[in-house]
This record gives sequence, C-alpha cells and structure tokens, in this order.
Amino acid sequence: MRFDILTVLPDLLDSPLNHSIIKRARDNGVAEVHVHDIRDWSVDKHRKVDDYPFGGDAGMVMQVQPVHDAIRFLCSQRHYDEIIYTSPDGERFSQKMANAFSLKENILLLCGHYKGVDHRVREHLVTREVSIGDYVLTGGELAACVICDAVIRLLPGGMGDETSALTDSFQDNLLAPPVYTRPSEFNGWRVPDVLLSGNHALITEWQEREAYERTRRLRPELLDE
Repeated sequence: MRFDILTVLPDLLDSPLNHSIIKRARDNGVAEVHVHDIRDWSVDKHRKVDDYPFGGDAGMVMQVQPVHDAIRFLCSQRHYDEIIYTSPDGERFSQKMANAFSLKENILLLCGHYKGVDHRVREHLVTREVSIGDYVLTGGELAACVICDAVIRLLPGGMGDETSALTDSFQDNLLAPPVYTRPSEFNGWRVPDVLLSGNHALITEWQEREAYERTRRLRPELLDE
C-alpha cells in the first residue's frame, strides 16, 4: 500500500519513517511512504502557508489555497481511498480503524499545524478526520507517523510491536469551533459573516455555540464528563 503525507515540516518525518518497522517494510516493498512539503504549492514568494484567523483569536491558521492545490495535484496522480486530516478533534484512532486502513491501497494524510487548517479544507476536501488521543501536539506529523506505523505493521512482512497512546482530556471538555483565514471566499466557499463583522461579542457567542454543537455531535461523552 501507499501513504502520501502533506506537511509543513517534512524534515520532522525523516527519522520515524526511515527506521525500524516502517523502514523494513519500505525496503521490502511492503509499503510506500512519500512526504510532500505543502510550501511547494504556496503562491507567496516567501512560501508562506499560514495567516491570522478571522475573528481576532491568537495563533495562525493554515491557508486553504496551498492545501487545496496540493491535494488536487496528488489526486490527479492517483485515486485515494481516504484523504485523512490529523486533528485532535477528529475520530479516535483505534486498532479497528488500523485494521480497516490496512486493506486500502492509497491513503493521503494531511498533517495539521499551527492553530489548525482553514475549515473549508475540512468541509470540502478531506474524507475523514482522525485523532490519536485527547491531547494537543505541536503538529500532526507525529500523528501521521503513528497511523502509518500502526497500519504498516499489519501488512504481510510489516509485523512489529504494539504501541500505546496518552489519553489526556481536552480543556473545558469542548471541541474547538471552526477556524477560517484569508481569503474570505474561495471556490464559492464563504467564511461565516459573523467572523467578518468585527463584533467580538457576537463572535464569542458564535464560537461557543459552534464548539458546543460540534462537541454534542462528534464527542457527546465529553459533555457528560
């Protein structure tokens, strides 16, 4: 099978993808893993791929354009059974999920970074969102490595040791609301008007409502806690 990984930090993936189980599987032709730098699709002369979020929150957000163009390019080369975004508020990764992934032929992994990715990517481009646990990492590269490792070890010739994961809970027991950045419209996909209003009271109310609704819909057990 083949993994393609989209990241803003390709060097971070070099060591875990070139040692132990994954290296042996790659050397034996059991699996292919290809890493792609999202900056290669930036239209900015400085290869910038992030911008400040609408609504005035702290942090930076991965822009929709470089990610969109990178995914579209890779999809023009082959069909992907899954286009997965690694995010702490995604579906919990499990052994059952690893077993299902091991039956696929091609999987594309998009590594989250900064404050996250413009929510239009999540709405329109990915097929699945996956988390390795209820905690926040500096980026999705380590999560991508965990997924690759757990799946590749299930392939004939890729057997290895089991791994475990931390299970810290989210702050406030709520998932984050959607985030957006420039441009305010792309491919007809609009940023919610409230985030462009400049009314911070309304923005905060919208964010709290979206956070609660996403938690109720995606991780209702967090509300019980």
